[in-house]
Amino acid sequence: MKKKYIHSSNLEVVYNSKRYTSLLKTSFLTIFLITLVNSCKQSEETSEIEQKPNIIYVLADDLGYGDLSSFNENGKIKTTNLDQLAADGIKFTDAHTSSAVCTPTRYGIITGRYNWRSRLKNGVLTGKSKALIPNSRSTVASMLKSQGYHTAFIGKWHLGWDWALKNKDSLSGEGWNAKDFGNLDFSKPITNGPKELGFTYSYGHSGSLDMAPYVYVENGVPTAVPDSITQNTAKYSWWRKGPTSKDFIHDDVTPNFFRRSFKYISEKAKEDRPFFLYLALPSPHTPILPTEEWQDKSGLNPYADFMLMIDAYIGQLAQTIKQAGIEDNTIVIFTSDNGCSPQADFNILGEQGHDPSYVYRGHKADIFEGGHRVPFIVKWPSKINKGMVSNETICTTDFMATCADIVNYKLRSNEGEDSYSLMPLLTQENSTKPLREATVHHSINGSFAIRKDEWKLIMCAGSGGWSFPKPNNKAVMDTLPKYQLYNMNEDPGETNNLIASNTEKVNELRTLLSKYITQGRSTPGEPQQNDPIEGEWRQIKFIN
Repeated sequence: MKKKYIHSSNLEVVYNSKRYTSLLKTSFLTIFLITLVNSCKQSEETSEIEQKPNIIYVLADDLGYGDLSSFNENGKIKTTNLDQLAADGIKFTDAHTSSAVCTPTRYGIITGRYNWRSRLKNGVLTGKSKALIPNSRSTVASMLKSQGYHTAFIGKWHLGWDWALKNKDSLSGEGWNAKDFGNLDFSKPITNGPKELGFTYSYGHSGSLDMAPYVYVENGVPTAVPDSITQNTAKYSWWRKGPTSKDFIHDDVTPNFFRRSFKYISEKAKEDRPFFLYLALPSPHTPILPTEEWQDKSGLNPYADFMLMIDAYIGQLAQTIKQAGIEDNTIVIFTSDNGCSPQADFNILGEQGHDPSYVYRGHKADIFEGGHRVPFIVKWPSKINKGMVSNETICTTDFMATCADIVNYKLRSNEGEDSYSLMPLLTQENSTKPLREATVHHSINGSFAIRKDEWKLIMCAGSGGWSFPKPNNKAVMDTLPKYQLYNMNEDPGETNNLIASNTEKVNELRTLLSKYITQGRSTPGEPQQNDPIEGEWRQIKFIN
């Protein structure tokens, strides 16, 4: 008996061609079948939307690779909840931020683009800096929003936004002096902030927690006008002098951001649409402010106490997700914006056997590994097997392409120019080559390094940052080779400079780095332009 099939993914109508031919010719049955097929297709499309995962990206501030006990077998800070997060998913042992300091790394996470392609070639922004990312540039938030996501930012922004001014013809300084804030009008909305870059909801402060003004801004509007000037000069808990709103309590900022995140997750879990939450913590960056409950709990110092407090909140975050019934299809990513700051007091911690940089050289601000190698954890129960470990080199710029891959969005040539999708690593796809061709690192003074396979070429003589040898120590710098080359497999501590004996490798890596810079991208695709700047880009003289 000959059979024919009409297919929809969830429909299979089987019929005998001789017996039912006449019936199919009737308008009633034809309309019925068409309606049924279309109904199944609509059902599939609805199901596809519902199956898109929720995405939560938690970015710690100045947290070192060695500060998580699951990444540091000799660590003295027992991060039980973060260790559990790693055990429930995958931990990356060779993950890097695009920069060794705050603002540039955050730029790379949001845009999928190396920070030095922007107008900011070194350093960081302040609490009153103008917006760094133009509204015309695609971000992770704007891309996910276009794909049906509710998008939220809660925390430390540090990418600049434009405060309202009392006198537009009288611009004040960059905000290191309390007198610089007199021209800001806190009674009016800001512009060019998270909202304009794709975040449906936003709540946070403009710079680091030690950078005035100390004002919360919710959905573009300051929550209160500053009514006092505050300052703290204590060793661990210091912050710069500046205007402070009544509802802005430094000790409660980190707990406040977590509480609001828990509320957001619980509310959005009840809705049909997926959500993206970017939770950008201001901690454990200075001011180091463990609440009373956590003070002296580590037995080490206030920084370690602060770490334990953050770890406890991560445990509450995991519990909130579970109680909301969305654990299986929610992606949780945890990482840091750069290495640990010396403000954590490396000497005190070291005396007790704890090194925030683990076995790596340097710390925050440096071109050495301690400046930009960070812990990176991804949990996604429906896709990622428990207890996975990846030694692949990845970068925080890879978030953009990963999210695009997750929602089947094809990045345009001017989107995510330095972003590779992590999906093959998350789903354990077999591959004969590394995910990234190479990865570029950047220090606080704008110095470059490039890593390909086991080789790392540093385009400066010293640290490029705050550790020895510092860039401003001319007497020492003049005695050092111009560049540095390390074999990271054999020398993870970057102690043996092989620059003199590997000319061919140096030329290969310098050529590749130059190509990445001049072509405006490091991923395959159409060349792009770096953002225009005034003056000379002095850190790329090695191209010539």
